[in-house]
Amino acid sequence: MTHEVIERYYAAFNAGDAAAMLDCVTDDIEHRVNEGDVRHGRAKFAEFCAHMGVSYRETLRDMVIFSNGDGSRAAAEFTVHGEYLRTDPGLPEAHGQTYVLPAGAFFDLRGGRISRVTTFYNLSDWIRQVSA
Repeated sequence: MTHEVIERYYAAFNAGDAAAMLDCVTDDIEHRVNEGDVRHGRAKFAEFCAHMGVSYRETLRDMVIFSNGDGSRAAAEFTVHGEYLRTDPGLPEAHGQTYVLPAGAFFDLRGGRISRVTTFYNLSDWIRQVSA
């Protein structure tokens, strides 16, 4: 079941379907991003998804999902293929730049839903790509 939840979560991400992503997470989701503050709760996660949907268009490819024996923890490795659509405060100006970035995420699962997601990528690499 763990793999299916992660697969459903990322299929929703690739489809740009924030509502379907929210269906995969607990009400008290803990969202840890590579750079920035931890977001707690479904409302904060929904705000993040809405922001990402207007600032970036991303597709995750080459997905590999790992999980522990009891399905309470998982990890995913993938490649982000993206387009920078709208300037994010504190980051380079957006004008449709494309990027390809290796990334990964770690998950806690509870009751068949994601209760924590921690995402990692190389921000310096992303900045270099969109600044070129």
